Amino acid sequence: MPFALDPSYRALQDEARQLAATVEPMAVEADAMSTLHGGVRDALAASGLWSLMVPAAYGGRSETLDPVAITVTREVLMGTSSHLDSLFALQGVGSYAITAGGSEAQRAQWLPDVATGARLAALGLTEPVAGSDLKSIVTTLTQDGDELVLDGEKAFISNAGVADFYTVFARDGDGYSMVIVPAAADGLSIAPSPEVIAPHILGDLTFEGVRLDPEAAVLGERGRGLDLVLATLAVFRVSVAGASLGVAQAALEEAARHAGTRQQFGRPMARLGAIAEMLADSWAEVEAARLLTYRAAELAREDPRAALEHCSMAKLMASETAGRVTDRAVQIMGRWGLIRDSKIERLYRQARPMRIYEGGSQVLRLGIARELVKEVLA
Repeated sequence: MPFALDPSYRALQDEARQLAATVEPMAVEADAMSTLHGGVRDALAASGLWSLMVPAAYGGRSETLDPVAITVTREVLMGTSSHLDSLFALQGVGSYAITAGGSEAQRAQWLPDVATGARLAALGLTEPVAGSDLKSIVTTLTQDGDELVLDGEKAFISNAGVADFYTVFARDGDGYSMVIVPAAADGLSIAPSPEVIAPHILGDLTFEGVRLDPEAAVLGERGRGLDLVLATLAVFRVSVAGASLGVAQAALEEAARHAGTRQQFGRPMARLGAIAEMLADSWAEVEAARLLTYRAAELAREDPRAALEHCSMAKLMASETAGRVTDRAVQIMGRWGLIRDSKIERLYRQARPMRIYEGGSQVLRLGIARELVKEVLA
């Protein structure tokens, strides 16, 4: 297996760096917002990077979505702005069920606008009583004549309130289904979620008798919606590892810059044993997590479903690494690491949610251990 990125991915990283440089002057303002930052959206749309989120037939760059491309792009974007990274990623997370399970008419209706950013997407999974345990959802989809009726609540939904449509996971008889719900649908109401440690576009969705045309709304086969959720995770979970790497790398660079220029006890801090140890451990851990992440992304490119546990391992290790590295960076920088809205302080807050969303670390460990035992006993 090669240990260097293909030139096409390095070129993509250069595109992402150009976008990040454009957004950098807006990053502090954007990352403090729980609503959409228009300047960041415009810059992202102009970059053309949203085209990575749909197949070539609908305006994308490759025949199928490429987890490696998405992962290395998120790694760059997250190192500059969490708002930028979130807007980029959610176009794919929110629309992938259409790519994977939609009819030709559904794909043609929604995906070209996803590719350009003319419409923003969101995914409705989490509920007040159901987080990681998705089979416990209580939002229901019921038949009423020729229509379907959606009732229930979704909580802490990224892009809620700014999205133009939602792909929603609902209980459907003895199974689960995924449906497309336009933001303007009658019976859908949206309220802001509580503010979180790293500001983020979040909202709670309430569906009260939302009536849907089955042909336009249902994605794939009714009762098989969980398959579309797993397909989404198979493609995008590893990209969270990429975003975590972006946080860790940016924090490491901030700490190294500080330690290499600040003098204490007559020498640069980087030459003090305790500081050198933290820097060395952090660099080694970031590089190890990067290798695991790139390998998992490549496996996901070849077969997303078969690579899901490898993607879980990458997400677990990269997000835990981001937490450790940002914590060490703040410690190295001392009081300078505590200044509100400094880059390192923002990275410190942004690292913490990485260990929770798209699979909390403890939940991921359960799945990884289960798969390990199954393979050993096979």
